[in-house]
Amino acid sequence: MNPTDPPLPPLRRAAVLVLLGALALGGTAGCSPAADSAPRTEQARKSPPAGAPTATSTATDVGWVQLMTPMNQQAVKLLALAAERAAEPRVRDFAGRLRTGQEAELVRLRALLTRMGLPGTDVHAGHDMPGMVTVRDLEAARGAERPAFDRLVLVQLRDHLRQSAQVSRSEITSGGRADARELAAALVTARETSLAELERLPGAVRALG
Repeated sequence: MNPTDPPLPPLRRAAVLVLLGALALGGTAGCSPAADSAPRTEQARKSPPAGAPTATSTATDVGWVQLMTPMNQQAVKLLALAAERAAEPRVRDFAGRLRTGQEAELVRLRALLTRMGLPGTDVHAGHDMPGMVTVRDLEAARGAERPAFDRLVLVQLRDHLRQSAQVSRSEITSGGRADARELAAALVTARETSLAELERLPGAVRALG
């Protein structure tokens, strides 16, 4: 059954409901990055919040950008640790390059938030969202010793890349804004490339199963 987009206000409720619906349609955390994207939903244009500069954003657009921004922010924290502490040099190099890419994505995501008239606050703070690097995950990474640290990082990054690609496919399929769909497509391409490289890293076969 295809859910319909909820009204934009309040933004927090819309973001959570839309993304949970997208995740249910697209698959659970850990699904293959080649999984089918969510079915197209009817695009009903909603009235934006007071002061928003555009009337073309749907709840799917809002939910996607408000999830992807903190997902990247949290991943960057883990990647910073990995670039310094990973036992395997290729893992350190991969983490450093991926961190640079995700920081560049954050610039574009924050610019999109501004164009949509949305706040920069994390509306998912405290939520256990699939693919999100949590405070507990970061604490576990800080306490891990190599090579256990490398295994933890590889699993967390695999889940982050897969789930953020899955959610971005839902935006491509069901989003209302051309600029958001364009950014989502760029994110999917980047994640597919990163996943392919991650799975070839030393220790990946053992860590990822």
